[in-house]
Amino acid sequence: MTNPEKNPQLAVLGPGELCTDVEVLEPREVPLGGPRAMTVYRTLPQKRRSLVGAWCFLDHYGPDDVALTGGMEVPRHPHTGLATVSWLFTGRIDHLDSSGVAAAVLPGELNLMIAGQGITHQEISSPDTSVLHGVQLWYALPDATRFTEHHFAHYAPEPVRLPGVTARVFIGSLAGSTSPVDTRTPDLLGAELIFEPDAELTINVRHDFEHAVLAETGELTINHTRIAHRGLGYVPPGADTLLLTAGANGARMILFGGVPLGEQIVMWWNFIGRSHDEIVEYRRRYQAELGFDPADPQDAGKPELFGPYPSGQRAPLPAPPMPTVRLRPRE
Repeated sequence: MTNPEKNPQLAVLGPGELCTDVEVLEPREVPLGGPRAMTVYRTLPQKRRSLVGAWCFLDHYGPDDVALTGGMEVPRHPHTGLATVSWLFTGRIDHLDSSGVAAAVLPGELNLMIAGQGITHQEISSPDTSVLHGVQLWYALPDATRFTEHHFAHYAPEPVRLPGVTARVFIGSLAGSTSPVDTRTPDLLGAELIFEPDAELTINVRHDFEHAVLAETGELTINHTRIAHRGLGYVPPGADTLLLTAGANGARMILFGGVPLGEQIVMWWNFIGRSHDEIVEYRRRYQAELGFDPADPQDAGKPELFGPYPSGQRAPLPAPPMPTVRLRPRE
């Protein structure tokens, strides 16, 4: 959530004003696992900013030569209190989860997994994938829906043609296109924008949203601020329009945003809760349900959160140890 007292340079604007105080967030490299460790570039969360609307996580990867890195190989692992948004540009990822869904993540098609009170899943790039390239985002579920049942949705948005730009809106509404996907989190936006060389677009956006733009390929400017490849540009609430410009080679951007969540979250590993103690319980129950640790008597009679799961799959990931200090809320 934007806090002008903490970030005075990000003052909320009046109607019709163009925000020129764009906050630029640089990515950090994170090994995703596997014997050769595919690298992803993470721009959310970080110390300077944890949330954009309800969006709390963004990994950008590729173009990745699967012959060199082994591609994506993320065995079964848990999630609580969030939803994962998978969006590919090249390649294919096979998704399998504990609600019984087996689905292919394909370029230009949204796969949305709502964890609700708990789910486990795996993500493995397909054997026929030679180049893997895409993004994964998470958003936090509000308190009203975070304990609901898990859910999976697929949507292939039709392209929207704008002057010099092609847009695909996979969540929310933009440029006259509306995604039908129920996110269980109101007031969200997610879209891919592909710019022709030197194209410029002034696009209408919701005044009460905060927005971020990922420079997925090439370089771009957002409201006259340059964003380098893989960087993220953040704009606080208050703007009615965004001015987006591509360079001589064109650009692909991921635009996302939403109304500030207005709730503090505690985020650790693959869990989102509201307190340190909730995260401790999620970890304890996951470890017990998957057989890593013995069951704790205090969890007797509680329903399973993370199963069942099809047999014959890769061994699941154990949760890392909890940190030695109490987890602090983010906002």
